[in-house]
Amino acid sequence: MLASSRSRLWVCARCVHSSSARPLQRRCESTTAASARAVFDTNPLPSIDAASNKHDDAVLRDLFDAPSGFSFPQITFQKNQGLFKNRYLTNPDGFLLFAQKNLEKATKIVKRVLAASTVEEYRRLVRDLDRLSDLLCRVLDLSDFVRMTHPDLRFQQAATDAWSMVYQYMNQLNTMTGLSDQLNEALSRQTVTQAWTEEEKSVAELLKLDFMKSAVNLPKRARDKFVELSSNISDVGSAFVQRMEPEKKKVTLPSHRFYGLYPSLASSLKTRSQISIPIMGSEAAAALQSVYDEETRKEIYLAQRKASPRTIKYLEIMLKLRSELAELAGFESHAHMALKDRMMATSPASVMQFLLALREHNTPTIQRELQELAARKSERLAMPNAELFPWDRDFYMEKIRTGMRSRTRHEDQLTAFFSVGTVMQGLSRLFDRLYGIRFVPRETLPGEVWHDDVKRLDVISDNGEQVAVLYCDLFFREQKSPNPAHFTVRCSREILPDEVEESVQDMYGEGMPTFDTPEEAANDGMELGRQDGVLKQLPTIALVCDFPKNDNSREPAFLSYYSVETLFHEMGHAIHSILARTNFQNVSGTRCATDFAELPSTLMEHFAADQSVLSLFARHWKTDRPLPYDLVEERIKVSKRFEGIDTEHQILLAMVDQAYHAPVAADASFNSTEIFHQIHQRYAHGPLDPPETCWQGFFGHLHSYGSTYYSYLFDRVLAERVWRVVFKAGEDGQAISRKNGERLKENLLKWGGGRDPWQCLADTLEDDRLAAGDEKSMALVGSWGIKDRRNQ
Repeated sequence: MLASSRSRLWVCARCVHSSSARPLQRRCESTTAASARAVFDTNPLPSIDAASNKHDDAVLRDLFDAPSGFSFPQITFQKNQGLFKNRYLTNPDGFLLFAQKNLEKATKIVKRVLAASTVEEYRRLVRDLDRLSDLLCRVLDLSDFVRMTHPDLRFQQAATDAWSMVYQYMNQLNTMTGLSDQLNEALSRQTVTQAWTEEEKSVAELLKLDFMKSAVNLPKRARDKFVELSSNISDVGSAFVQRMEPEKKKVTLPSHRFYGLYPSLASSLKTRSQISIPIMGSEAAAALQSVYDEETRKEIYLAQRKASPRTIKYLEIMLKLRSELAELAGFESHAHMALKDRMMATSPASVMQFLLALREHNTPTIQRELQELAARKSERLAMPNAELFPWDRDFYMEKIRTGMRSRTRHEDQLTAFFSVGTVMQGLSRLFDRLYGIRFVPRETLPGEVWHDDVKRLDVISDNGEQVAVLYCDLFFREQKSPNPAHFTVRCSREILPDEVEESVQDMYGEGMPTFDTPEEAANDGMELGRQDGVLKQLPTIALVCDFPKNDNSREPAFLSYYSVETLFHEMGHAIHSILARTNFQNVSGTRCATDFAELPSTLMEHFAADQSVLSLFARHWKTDRPLPYDLVEERIKVSKRFEGIDTEHQILLAMVDQAYHAPVAADASFNSTEIFHQIHQRYAHGPLDPPETCWQGFFGHLHSYGSTYYSYLFDRVLAERVWRVVFKAGEDGQAISRKNGERLKENLLKWGGGRDPWQCLADTLEDDRLAAGDEKSMALVGSWGIKDRRNQ
């Protein structure tokens, strides 16, 4: 199956290229926070001497922090250069031409693949299919980004139309048996496979699996049924998420029963002598944390845990349709089918081995935490051995955390050390130390970005080579998605000489954009680079957040520590895309095993909490005073105070996800509520939800990540292990060691999805037990648990 980009595993819990290869480079004068001046020259590559590094470092901070708005000198160009410097996209109408030209090229490749008969033609087949996928993804990935992010409705609509056109074509290819048959023929010929690189072999196996999962090997009637079921699942799943609602939308009680509710919230919710708490929203969560009356908390809790019958119906229909689809495709269950798709865990049994081992590791921690909560309740009520109920947990956890906060300073003092520019500067310094790459600000050309807030950074190696382009759209604006996200707009991929020759006609075709060179035309005008003499598409990445701007024009925008973690997390995805400069787009960067994709980003959260990393950049915006690390350390201790309870919650949800996608989902008697409670009764510690609750109706991740929810926990464990083994948990400056960074890059990051992730882990951690990637390997990972040295 020729699928579009899998650039993100999920919307995280925090949170899913004109010019020649010698782009215009700039060298700027020093700047201040009050004003920024710049001049430029035309050197093909930036200087990498110490003075230049220091200068770029200063400009980077001012680019995001200058109160009056940092700007490069204004240069008049003759014409619009196109979004991301894609020469087709100078206006909304260009999306149609962009899509049509890529489909024309794709059709030629399809004909060539179907006609392949010689050894040489079969040897080329994987490259042809990868390029076919790249041509489609060029349109799909970029259009998907534009339709979700661009503020101009005309661009949104044009991108949507282009996306639909190419997506329809891709679906037609996915039901074309000839492509699958030719791939299987190539795989069956030893004279062909022996000539392939390891990366080619990996791509071939991935494509074979994708074709199998699209049921391309079935008779036409069955394939039509497969397409119908897939469409129905999408429709019902969307209805499940979009129409999610509680059985009871609000709880209304006399105001005296809400004693302890945060005063400002109580005032806003009070009408006469009553208070109404909306169930879907932050108000109910705040009430569970603060209201003293246990019966009031119980009523809110029960209402919060009861989804409407319609919501449960949508969920169960979706699960049954998935089961039917898996059976049609020849799989035992949907979980078996999903885990065949670029996953480290290859079966539901492997997932359960991991979850059970993790549960065993977590048991002492959660038992201790529950005992603390019960003791606090007994103390408050002066009642020995008071029973702890589900609606007590949030209340007593908050009481304990409040006691910890009383010994810390306020969060607003912490934000003063984290201006957006300072944090971006710190990330560049960190990557320079770990991987020998840094961020260099570049002025954008007319039409290159979609909003004035968007800043372009070139990623430059320590030998002066440009390795990627990063567009940063970091600030809030109306109609912009609030979810932080990393987008790979264009993947790393080798451009072959015959592609360059083919592109000559694109330079002179009627109505075509203007390109200066055939190489430029081969990549639509977007950025190119050379690696070991090989011409490549440079990774082009967009980083989107919704950080608040500062209304005070004399101060930069500041980030909470939570937002600092978010930015580090998303940069973890970006660095994976930047460093994995593969020859095939199917395995570029984050296009790797789905339960592996969050490892680099989750690992970056450890760096955000490390003292030596923070010392690289965290200074008071006004006084330049270094950050007192105890401010961060105390905040982390508060946030992780009940990590065992949080971990068990995630384990149980992952078990529910696996059970819902097991063969039992096909049974006529399938009842999602019964299964939810059975799993909790068997595996949960502490108080259980009453049997009349049905919280699974609010488990929205079942729609987008059915059968793979365990990945969140899996990558948390892996990130913790890499942090401890490779970076020695940050001890003695190990978090900023180039040796450790090279170890991670060479063994893991640079491979993208082009190498067995288990082997990447085994090499990175120097632990051969992982190489097998079997159930024992999964259990081993689970046994490591989620630890943190600050809490031991």
